[in-house]
Amino acid sequence: MNPGLLKNANFRWLITGSMLSMVGDQFTLIALPWLVLKLSGDPLSLGLVLALLGAPRAIFILIGGAVVDRYSPKTVFMLTKHASALLLGALAALTLTGTATLPLVYALSLGIGLAQAFAFPSATSMMPRSVPSEHLQAANGATMGVRQVGMLAGPLLAALLLAIGEAGSSDGGMRALGIAFAVDSLSFVISAWTLSRVVPLPGATAPVPQNVLHAVGEGLLAVWRDVEMRTCFAYWGLVSVLIGGTMQVALPVLAKERLHDGSAFGMLMAAHGAGMLAGMALSGVMAKKTAGKPVRIGVLALSVDAMAGLLLLPLGLITAAWQGNLLLLALGALVGLVQVAVFTWIQKRVQPQMMGRVMSIFMFILFGLAPLSSAATGWIMQYVTLPQMFFGSGVVLVVCATLALFFTPMRRIATA
Repeated sequence: MNPGLLKNANFRWLITGSMLSMVGDQFTLIALPWLVLKLSGDPLSLGLVLALLGAPRAIFILIGGAVVDRYSPKTVFMLTKHASALLLGALAALTLTGTATLPLVYALSLGIGLAQAFAFPSATSMMPRSVPSEHLQAANGATMGVRQVGMLAGPLLAALLLAIGEAGSSDGGMRALGIAFAVDSLSFVISAWTLSRVVPLPGATAPVPQNVLHAVGEGLLAVWRDVEMRTCFAYWGLVSVLIGGTMQVALPVLAKERLHDGSAFGMLMAAHGAGMLAGMALSGVMAKKTAGKPVRIGVLALSVDAMAGLLLLPLGLITAAWQGNLLLLALGALVGLVQVAVFTWIQKRVQPQMMGRVMSIFMFILFGLAPLSSAATGWIMQYVTLPQMFFGSGVVLVVCATLALFFTPMRRIATA
């Protein structure tokens, strides 16, 4: 890691909070689908919960970006952390006391999704305003790498917690699920404290005092005028709608129906996190070898998507955890390979005063469209088998990446 970066106090606080928050989030990522499946046993209910989690994200994330630019990333981010801590604390209490019901889970998921709508753009806008420009790519790479360590450690710890809870409990592991939500709530409290220690850079862009809806329109117009960015965002949005629900809904159902174990689901997610960490490490090696040279990032991203589609094809056929772990390890490595480069490409392409709005549009593309995909996947899975679901998603991803490579400007996009 860059020695100058380690001397930066802002970076140290940001990366510590990011690590804590990511580990905590993984507990909820494992526990929430498992809780819904225990309460209902229905993929459609799981799709609905994930849709409610994502719906406010989709509706308010663009407004969230404008709010970030108007007030400040730090202020907005702090508020979202406190709100998330309260909501997850309530979910933990309901689960631990055995009073959790689907309607209550729906309501809390809606609230958590609303907090995330403002958290995503504020989080991605913090780094450029807290770390000098010359260290930005290194800071992004280090932060994403540390977050990936959290995405590896979090699911492993959650899997251990669920394994212990399900083995020695008469309540089917509900107590373990409650503890998982409590861990995430505590992680938000601590990461909010680390965030409070961050001091914006001298001369950092001042908040933009303008009408929020007008600011949203300016952000959309800025992306629309940038042909390469517009094309990338449109492609990623299409992929998010067509493929996102498969990983969010079908994967936990696969763990329940084929592996019959909440800890196995945690191991699958840990394998994906380990793969992303390895992919980011490889990305760092490649970045050093290509320093000062333009990289065809568009071709790289589309090639990665095509290979990811091929890995999805057999995922629905697994009969043992190790098979799924290998596939998700490879899938995560492909994602990690391009993630840092894509984030840095966007951040360096956008003017600082537009950062919150453009990053909110990017977050909308990646996560805001997820509720459509989750709800659709939950409905489709009433009529198709798991192998058909994964095979179809893999085919769609390969086709989308191939068409984009030959018929859009993405193939010409380079890092410089």
